[in-house]
Amino acid sequence: MQKTALITGITGQDGSYLAELLLAQGYRVVGMTRRTSTDVHERIQHLVEDIEIVSGDLLDQTSMTKVVQTVRPDEVYNLAAQSFVPTSWDQPVLTGEFTALGATRVLEAVRAVDPAIRFYQASSSEMFGKVTEVPQRETTSFYPRSPYGVAKVYGHWITVNYRESYDMYACSGILFNHESPRRGKEFVTRKITDGVARIKLGLAKELRLGNLDAKRDWGFAGDYVRAMWLMLQQGHPDDYVIATGRTHKVSDFVRIAFEAAGLGSYEPYVVVDPRFVRPAEVDLLIGDPSKAKRELGWEPEVSFEDLVAMMVAADIDRVAAAHR
Repeated sequence: MQKTALITGITGQDGSYLAELLLAQGYRVVGMTRRTSTDVHERIQHLVEDIEIVSGDLLDQTSMTKVVQTVRPDEVYNLAAQSFVPTSWDQPVLTGEFTALGATRVLEAVRAVDPAIRFYQASSSEMFGKVTEVPQRETTSFYPRSPYGVAKVYGHWITVNYRESYDMYACSGILFNHESPRRGKEFVTRKITDGVARIKLGLAKELRLGNLDAKRDWGFAGDYVRAMWLMLQQGHPDDYVIATGRTHKVSDFVRIAFEAAGLGSYEPYVVVDPRFVRPAEVDLLIGDPSKAKRELGWEPEVSFEDLVAMMVAADIDRVAAAHR
């Protein structure tokens, strides 16, 4: 029997990689998107012949229940959210509606239609925020430092609550930073690689960034969606930290990106701009993925250095093509 997967947020970075993975596994893949006047399907354009798209709205319970009733999925992956941390400071209420209550509406739709549907919630390392231990693992307490992190904590705990209250197969993946050439340009990693590409091609002379000393545990999004799928294939539901277990400064990312482009030292090009520093910074995130390795058989395949080089090469190609 062919399985059906419903992905909210299919037009995002993770949604596009997850759709590719599930199609390769023989799934019927249905993506949920909001009706919008602009085309936001760039990341899944190459998949449109192979997937189905339905309209739904995380802000509307009736809409979510109707989508689940219509699609009748075996698995639901809730990846949709207002996921850009700086924007969560400008729109904290909307972030809560999408990222926290949105997860609740999807869970409630699953419970109402068929509690046997397996559910994945995209949790985040931003929940750890001002970290209480290093590295962070599944038992580490949360101390979020942004409205986005707070909303993700709600989404995480409501998933646990539905699992324990209604005996649902509901998992949360606490994913640390995961990047790719499909990452939005508002994120610092793509801002760096896009900026490096423009400098390389003579279209820019500087790159303006915020805190270069912030440390993150960066991995490749294509590796991380494999962990999402594995979580829903187990005998019982649980929550897992997905990370590389290695940490790097933003300045490390910048250094490798400039070197990958053959530009040498980044120092002549990079300007630290206070406008890009968060009101409450998260200084150090590093995950302990040993539980995922032990129970899911998962580990990352793409190294940090290869990830940065991949993103730089893709942006050089993209920017060059746009200016031919």
